[in-house]
Amino acid sequence: MSQQIELTAELRQDVGKGASRRLRRLSENVPGIIYGGGKDPQPLTLNVFELTKAMQQESFFSQILNVVVAGESQQAIVRDLQRHPATEKVQHIDFMRIRADQPIQVSVPVHFVNEERCIGVRQEGGIISHNLTEIEISCLPGQLPEFIEVDMADLGVGDSIHLSNLSVPAGVTIVQLALGEDHDMTVVTVNAPRVSAGEEEGAAGEAEAEPGAGEGEEEADED
Repeated sequence: MSQQIELTAELRQDVGKGASRRLRRLSENVPGIIYGGGKDPQPLTLNVFELTKAMQQESFFSQILNVVVAGESQQAIVRDLQRHPATEKVQHIDFMRIRADQPIQVSVPVHFVNEERCIGVRQEGGIISHNLTEIEISCLPGQLPEFIEVDMADLGVGDSIHLSNLSVPAGVTIVQLALGEDHDMTVVTVNAPRVSAGEEEGAAGEAEAEPGAGEGEEEADED
């Protein structure tokens, strides 16, 4: 299991949209909020460089974080992240506190393993198509997996893996499957190899040439 990510935050006294804009413009901080867990919401400020570094880790968006607010450690997950539409800079971040006895819903990444050994690719020239790269699950905080693993080794061309085919740890449920069979989405598929236009034309030309060759042989026999 990866090491828990820790973020240091300060309580924000000046709140509101105008205050948040000034904070982003005049300092190297990002406004945020932490809420839930039976406690009052707390407006926060976080250092943009520390936050950016933490966000580079895959587990940042799917694992329980240790958010230290004014010296107090609080367990939380990222619930929302707002970015600037042009620069992609973080504009605001929401954390939700977690409780050990209450289930949480989190999107965790999918790790595809043994793709290089996949029968459909290695022996049949197929192409792997990833339909989902993360899956929303529900579980108690202590049962939260870092990722869901999908083994590709035995898949042939035309084979697919759906949500219902996945193996998840005990106590973990896939949110979409609870909504009914219509939500059993395809996670990954091995498609047939692509045929170029030139290859299709060549195959068609060969098919047309074969009858002509047969007719010539028949004419020779008649002579």
